[in-house]
Amino acid sequence: MDQMSIGEFASRSRLSAKALRLYDEQGLLPPARVDEDSGYRFYEPGQLKHARLIAALRELQVPLVEIKAILPLESLQAAERLREIWAATETKHTSRRALAAYLIDQLSGKGSVMYQVKTREIPERSLLCVKRTVTGEKAAWAFGKEFIALLRHYKFPQIEGRAGAFFQIFWGEVSEDSDGPIEWCRPVPPDQAEALAARCPELTLRTEPAHGEAFVPIGDGQLDGAGWHVGSRSLEAWSDQQQHNVDIRLASLGLRITYLPSEVGQDTYQDFAIPFTGQVRG
Repeated sequence: MDQMSIGEFASRSRLSAKALRLYDEQGLLPPARVDEDSGYRFYEPGQLKHARLIAALRELQVPLVEIKAILPLESLQAAERLREIWAATETKHTSRRALAAYLIDQLSGKGSVMYQVKTREIPERSLLCVKRTVTGEKAAWAFGKEFIALLRHYKFPQIEGRAGAFFQIFWGEVSEDSDGPIEWCRPVPPDQAEALAARCPELTLRTEPAHGEAFVPIGDGQLDGAGWHVGSRSLEAWSDQQQHNVDIRLASLGLRITYLPSEVGQDTYQDFAIPFTGQVRG
C-alpha cells in the first residue's frame, strides 16, 4: 500500500503538519515510517481513520491525554468512554452557566442566592486530618483519592450521622492560579482518638469546636471549579443577607464539602457548608 508524505496526509486528514508533528510527539499518531536520511515522515491510508477521530475529539476539546487512552480501545469501549467524558463536560457547562448567571446578577446590582440555604448544629469533634497545598482540579482530585485510600486502609470506627461524615476544607481557592490549601478530615470517637492517631502517622489529630453550619446540597459526583464558586458564593450571599437580622459571626473554620451516605440508597451525598458561631434568630 502506498505511503503518503506528511503534506499529502495533512491535506487528506485536514490536519496541519504542525498538528501531525505534535500528535507524533505525544504518541497519538506516529508516522508509519521516518526516512533515516531526510527525517521526512510518511503515513499510510489506514491511519486516516485515527487522524480524523483525533481531529473530531479535539474539536470537542477532549484533552490529548484522554485521546491517547481512547485510541487503543475497541469501538464500543471508546464510545462509552467518550459518553463519560461528554457527561462530565455537560456538568461543567451547567456549573459555569450557573456561575455566569450569578456574576451577571451581581455585576448588575441584583442580589442572588443560587441555592436554598439551611442551617444545622455541629458538635465538638475529634478529627484526623491531612492538609496540603494543591494547584488545579486534577491535583485536588488526586489528593482526595489518597485520603480515601487512607480511610479504607485504616478502617476507622464510624460515627453515625452528619457529624461523623468525612469532609474537605478549602482554606483558599483551588485553581490553576491558586493553591488552596485543602484539608481532608475524618471525625473519630473522642475516647479512641489518641490511639487511632498513634497508628496512622499520615494524619494529624485535632479538635474542632462546636459550631453552626449554613449549607446547601450539591448532589453527587466530582465538583468542578465553577460548581465550587456557585456553592461558595451562594453561602457568602446568604451570610451577607443575614447581617441585618441575625446574630451571627462567621467562624474561621473554613468552607467545606461534607460527604455522607445518601438517605436513600448507598450513593454519596454532598453538601457545601460555611461554619458560623452565634445564634440565628427567627
